Amino acid sequence: MAELLIHIIVPIAIFGFIALFTLFAVYAERKIAGFVQDRLGPMETGKYGLLQTIADILKLLQKEFITPAAADRILFALAPIVIFAAVFVGFAVMPWGPDLLPANTNTGLFFIMAVVSIDAIGILMAGWGSNNKYSLLGSIRAIAQMVSYEIPVGLSLIAAVMITQTLNLNEIAFQQGVLAQEDIFFFGFWNVTEIGGILAWNIFQAPHLIVVYVIFFIATLAECNRAPFDIPEAESELIGGFHTEYGGIRFAFVFLAEYAMMFLVTMLGAVIFLGGWNTPLPNMGALKLADWTTGPFWGIFWTLSKSLFIVGVQMWIRWTLPRFRADQLMDLCWKIMIPVAFICMAISGLWRILVMV
Repeated sequence: MAELLIHIIVPIAIFGFIALFTLFAVYAERKIAGFVQDRLGPMETGKYGLLQTIADILKLLQKEFITPAAADRILFALAPIVIFAAVFVGFAVMPWGPDLLPANTNTGLFFIMAVVSIDAIGILMAGWGSNNKYSLLGSIRAIAQMVSYEIPVGLSLIAAVMITQTLNLNEIAFQQGVLAQEDIFFFGFWNVTEIGGILAWNIFQAPHLIVVYVIFFIATLAECNRAPFDIPEAESELIGGFHTEYGGIRFAFVFLAEYAMMFLVTMLGAVIFLGGWNTPLPNMGALKLADWTTGPFWGIFWTLSKSLFIVGVQMWIRWTLPRFRADQLMDLCWKIMIPVAFICMAISGLWRILVMV
């Protein structure tokens, strides 16, 4: 019975966190947009506009289900569920702290790559099922973009896995902590086994992973359909893209999936490249900062801090850079990011053989 309750409580808790994160992320994005554009953002609903997002959610929940007369009713209804479920299931293997994860599996990274790919099927269902030319065009653009950018994402993760030698996300995070391995080197010369902190992160253990993380970050922006890769949702030409015909709770689930995907990829990047739940503070002589800032509470704190910081960078980029053209987007993926990712994979192999022995 206790195990059954855990299986029920954990998904509910993760869903609650995603809903709460989306609630505040939408407000934060509006405020960041206002700051970048030298305006105030939402100010009328609640103090400083704090209740604006809550008012929007209440509005969506009260709207009736409207299905276009010519739409495929089954595909149209199932698409938001498939889109959200594909992202939500990915959180099953994400470590929030030391051994704090719903499923500790040795193929966690592979599992995420597999289930998140189902998102593309849901988007195609939404575009085709709407029987709307703008929705269909938006879904085709989204799938072409997502399938293309899954390649540099996969190659960047392979480059990191060649260093860590495991697909277990909890183990990858553990390797980047103090006293995690017998030998952890920075540039192959500095032993940081007892120092820990930021020097034990993968991007410092193998410095070429900094380039790999940049590739991962850019590619995941495209995976999330975030600016400057938001061509599938370009309001100026597609009226919102694949979710043009959606409203009410169905639109809310599509919107929820987009923000859940943002947090999932930033959390994944933090685990693989930025130390996961490990503290960035090093041990310095008698000042054992790395030892003092470890444990379940600190693990959750560092995971959330790193992930939310990168989410803030994603929002900042949205309101700073102009949108790519479709040909520019594909050229960036196939002509630049994929070749560089292959080179980084080769460097990872050499690094593992020559340095991390």
